Amino acid sequence: MGASLLSSTAIFRVMFIVLNTLWLFPELASSAGVTRHYKFHIKLQNVTRLCHTKSIVSVNGQFPGPPIIAREGDQVVVKVINHVQNNVTIHWHGVRQLRSGWADGPAYVTQCPIQTGQTYVYNFTITGQRGTLFWHAHISWLRATLYGPIIILPKKNVPYPFVKPYKEVPIIFGEWWNADPEAVITQALQNGGGPNVSDAYTINGLPGPLYNCSAQDTFKLKVKPGRTYLLRLINAALNDELFFSIANHTLTVVDVDAIYVKPFKTDTILITPGQTTNLLLKAKPHFPNATFLMAARPYATGRGTFDNSTVTGLLHYETPPKSSPSASSFKNLPLFKPTLPPLNDTSFAANFTRKLRSLANSQFPANVPQKVDKRFFFTVGLGTNPCPQNQTCQGPNNSTKFSASVNNVSFVLPTTAILQAHFFQQSNGVYTTDFPATPIFPFNYTGTPPNNTMVSNGTKVVVLPFNTSVELVLQDTSILGIESHPLHLHGFNFFVVGQGFGNFDSKKDPPKFNLVDPVERNTVGVPSGGWVAIRFLADNPGVWFMHCHFEVHMSWGLKMAWMVMDGKLPNQKLPPPPSDLPQC
Repeated sequence: MGASLLSSTAIFRVMFIVLNTLWLFPELASSAGVTRHYKFHIKLQNVTRLCHTKSIVSVNGQFPGPPIIAREGDQVVVKVINHVQNNVTIHWHGVRQLRSGWADGPAYVTQCPIQTGQTYVYNFTITGQRGTLFWHAHISWLRATLYGPIIILPKKNVPYPFVKPYKEVPIIFGEWWNADPEAVITQALQNGGGPNVSDAYTINGLPGPLYNCSAQDTFKLKVKPGRTYLLRLINAALNDELFFSIANHTLTVVDVDAIYVKPFKTDTILITPGQTTNLLLKAKPHFPNATFLMAARPYATGRGTFDNSTVTGLLHYETPPKSSPSASSFKNLPLFKPTLPPLNDTSFAANFTRKLRSLANSQFPANVPQKVDKRFFFTVGLGTNPCPQNQTCQGPNNSTKFSASVNNVSFVLPTTAILQAHFFQQSNGVYTTDFPATPIFPFNYTGTPPNNTMVSNGTKVVVLPFNTSVELVLQDTSILGIESHPLHLHGFNFFVVGQGFGNFDSKKDPPKFNLVDPVERNTVGVPSGGWVAIRFLADNPGVWFMHCHFEVHMSWGLKMAWMVMDGKLPNQKLPPPPSDLPQC
């Protein structure tokens, strides 16, 4: 099981017990609005996967890391103590962070990193969200091993808007490198080429039997006939969107990114890095005399290399009470395998995402901005930077390095935190406020790419007055190949009001927007060779990162920030930073 203090299976067994005790016996849980305290010790831990033992950066020696479990309305206080040589920050992915931007976590955006021997307390309240989110490191590629689930239960005595599950099971997809991921990205940024791909995908930290020497490191889900299970899926992989399916079982999607959706049935789901999906799994009514494989593998649209492998786990049915089969008879049961879409099945991706709709009822309304104050059009995609003099690079050619940009601006992280510079009005030399609202040089975005693929580099932000209603169209480009990009917005949920292929048409496409029940989420896949339109209300003062959740693209600069100004009322202003905010 590897050499961690707690095996992945043990960690998640504890999680199941805690989750299901809270849910089945709510009187044992505190009432809504309590404060939940956690301690995260960032420390090195030896872990073995694929017969390869290495020292990883972990939280509390666990891999994956420990769960944060809370109810809607609770305050969460996490004390992070850094015992390793790396600088560290933690991001609470998808948490709205209303007026708590100092706790959001992206390094050099909302805070300076927590340095060796330092401590920082993240303090935030979970408001208007229930479902599944996750936490992860937000500096360099440390999130390869620093991640874990955030389980948000409804307020006490508030039921789910779907059948009450018998059990709840977190399923976290990850990515494993035998090498040190920090060395992988450092080398890639130096030589300008694509980074080496991972050696395996994992489910709850376990690669499964299709990988070398990993039959014992397999996630197993044991179910009872006729029972309904809530599977909390999280894609914590670094660079890959994933298809997921369980052989011979239909799944019902009920929640994405901690927002309920209109339930729909599917055999396969698509989940990008940064997204979460809650599924209902209804077990077969009788013992099926079979075992079923669950599997995930990439949806890949770019030209670059990727980890073309499959992670699997096992779905076991508990046997009827009268029979008590041995482990060997389990092995003799027929094993059914799921059929996953082709690696580049963009039509499946488009059809799946179109099925996602908000509940949009009186209890869970979809408050879609109906009027728009500011419209933005951002291109997202790859590009190049020149190779340094007297160096040969491994980019698209030997004189260029791979880069990535939004509106052709490749974002450069400053050496001090943008939020701090903004709050104390010390922006000079840290950032500028001239991020372009539309591409400076328009072109046929999904057609023949321009000859000049060079990007500009800078630390530019968009300034928004408080309560600005924003419409943003994100347009993929064909520069160095069309590709799907999972875009994540910090500090807000947004509504996905439209999507399509080709170039966005500002006259023909907006009349088709769904302003009634569009899905609400924090991470959306920009279609490969297409566009997506989102709307959000800038009601949260602070500095909010927006970036591709492919770690390689983020490293190359596919990121930017929104600066939302204070409103006039006291509850519309960002409070001062906490006294223990790390310094650069």
